[in-house]
Amino acid sequence: MNRRDFITGMTLLPTILPDPADEGFTSLFDGSTLNGWTIQEGPESAFYVKDKAIVVHEGSNFPTWLRSDKRYENFDFQCEFFVEGWINSGIYLHAPEHGRNTWIGMKINLFHQQDKTMRPESMGSVFPLIPPLRVNVRNQAEWNTLRVLMDWPFLRVWVNEELIQDLNVETVPELRYRLRQGYLGLESLSYPIRYRNLRIKELQPKEHWEPLYETEEDFQKWFVSEGNAKWEPVGGILWADGVGHLATRRRFQDFELHLYIRHSKHHNGGILFRTAGQGLSGTHYEIQLHDVEGAHYPTGSLYYFKRAVYPRI
Repeated sequence: MNRRDFITGMTLLPTILPDPADEGFTSLFDGSTLNGWTIQEGPESAFYVKDKAIVVHEGSNFPTWLRSDKRYENFDFQCEFFVEGWINSGIYLHAPEHGRNTWIGMKINLFHQQDKTMRPESMGSVFPLIPPLRVNVRNQAEWNTLRVLMDWPFLRVWVNEELIQDLNVETVPELRYRLRQGYLGLESLSYPIRYRNLRIKELQPKEHWEPLYETEEDFQKWFVSEGNAKWEPVGGILWADGVGHLATRRRFQDFELHLYIRHSKHHNGGILFRTAGQGLSGTHYEIQLHDVEGAHYPTGSLYYFKRAVYPRI
């Protein structure tokens, strides 16, 4: 039985609410500045500090969000959020460097409505997939407590000290391959929600990645396997221009690969694997990179074998 089968077949562990007085927590907000955070995809005014709380500006529209400077894997995160009137926001978990947070990481939805029927968009949902166990938000100009315990594959969430999510992420097909490490984030949907007392305790990491390219020195791990393309390492970015293929010097059997790609509009390329080190000339499989919706094999396709559902790029 492999690791995934083992974890998927496990019975969830008994729920234990961590002791709020437990030591080892680090404050994520000093009460007066946004030090330790960076505003993403929006104006500098999108988030500000008032009365020792982080406030979402009503003029800062989606997809603006506030991102932690540090990335986290497994953690115990705590904060308070204030609800008065119609409020909608969210806490991003394992948010990526690039791309959509709710597609690549996860979002705990924050909403004012006290739903009687639990929905995937209810307060406390893993939006927009997993409804909460219950909704107990205090929405009459009151502070609420939020606690997120992420210890992959288990995700548990408490609101006002009541358990509202108790999830084995690996049992959810839409979640089991999401990022396991990333940024914390506060979402802006232009409602003036407030946050305070943000703190985190990092737990034992479980992920072990081998860098294939992070610095220019890593370029020596590759060789040109086909064509006359120009490959240029520039800091943390590997530039390519022309037609050709680059291959790792090391061979891999079963693996998980993670990278970010930026290309010109309607670019046509691919990620080759199980190759003979000869580009398209030898044996290989290819994940297609071709951002044309009507293409025979658009981005994400297993070229020649299976056409992908075209992703929004």
